[in-house]
Amino acid sequence: MANRHLENGNGNRRVTVRDGASHALLDDVAKQIIEQLQEDGRRPYASIGKAVGLSEAAVRQRVQRLLDAGVMQIVAVTDPLQLGFPRQAMIGLRTDGDLETVADRLAEFEEIDYVVITAGSFDLLAEVVCRNDAHLLEILQKLRGVAGVVSTEAFVYLKLRKQTYSWGTA
Repeated sequence: MANRHLENGNGNRRVTVRDGASHALLDDVAKQIIEQLQEDGRRPYASIGKAVGLSEAAVRQRVQRLLDAGVMQIVAVTDPLQLGFPRQAMIGLRTDGDLETVADRLAEFEEIDYVVITAGSFDLLAEVVCRNDAHLLEILQKLRGVAGVVSTEAFVYLKLRKQTYSWGTA
């Protein structure tokens, strides 16, 4: 079985996780903890403990194991418009060569916050948040220069109607 090397969200702690081991961390209590944090990422561990039947210390340890294993992240979700980034787009990319190498290269771009390998008419999808249309054009030109990228198609967001990260732990 292969191992994965993970860094926690702030990049200062590396852990090695055996493939499949993170799934073993997801018992019913861990799922309840995740659901509590999806409702409110700042919920106190003592409050979570009461809801799931554990002590504050036990919740803290479980949360840390889930973070270290890469099962979850605790982050602030922002509104790009409020932060001065009025242009968002999903970019579909067609590639040739090694798909994972291209995906890894795209993941290095600071402007890209989401990269996924897909099935269908695009090989990859990349989501970007931009300062303006000129910035989007600059990013598209950079993407087209990546070895293995054959073509791009940008889908500009006109209005965001729903964005959630609470798909549950079923």
